[in-house]
Amino acid sequence: MNPRGPRTLRGFTVIWVVVDRLTKSAHFVPGKSTYTASKWAQLYMSEIVRLHGVPVSIVSDRDARFTSKFWKGLQTAMGTRLDFSTAFHPQTDGQTERLNQVLEDMLRACALEFPGSWDSHLHLMEFAYNNSYQATIGMAPFEALYGRCCRSPVCWGEVGEQRLMGPELVQSTNEAIQKIRSRMHTAQSRQKSYADVRRKDLEFEIGDKVFLKVAPMKGRGTARGRPTRGRKNT
Repeated sequence: MNPRGPRTLRGFTVIWVVVDRLTKSAHFVPGKSTYTASKWAQLYMSEIVRLHGVPVSIVSDRDARFTSKFWKGLQTAMGTRLDFSTAFHPQTDGQTERLNQVLEDMLRACALEFPGSWDSHLHLMEFAYNNSYQATIGMAPFEALYGRCCRSPVCWGEVGEQRLMGPELVQSTNEAIQKIRSRMHTAQSRQKSYADVRRKDLEFEIGDKVFLKVAPMKGRGTARGRPTRGRKNT
């Protein structure tokens, strides 16, 4: 359940990020930290299942709302398999973690660029992301999902639709989307550079010996109060 933002006038404090593994299309659903698993299930049905149907499987973090008996029971009844990311290893759901980082940068940009609460611009952030080119699929998520390019507000002036919508609305929407997309591209470039520096390609073969870090656990002995380290065959 990430990222977290300042409380808005409507009381929203968190954003539920849902990403399709195939098309990379995403939905940003605002919520409150007080929501129960039942409330998130209602949003899941109205915001995700309503548009895309029931997924075969879901990869999520180990948030208490997603490990609750209610949520597990709901997904079992709908025929969806739940896969949880490994604790302290966010790379298990890497695409969502990367998107969370980009979204956080977009939220900061909106807080500086636009007046009002962040939730009033969240739909524009979602639109800007889904209509931006993604190198991993070679197209925008919108095109991958619907099989055609999205007509954005930037193109409205070319076909005269701005007369129907009103010049002020078109202009303000254009400016907001262009600023958000610019910030998003900057954030993506920064995240890529950071990831490239830290990335280490590791390959292990059967029989290789590796060091295993063991955290101290209750009831387990440690050497002089420190976690024990040892070798482990893969």
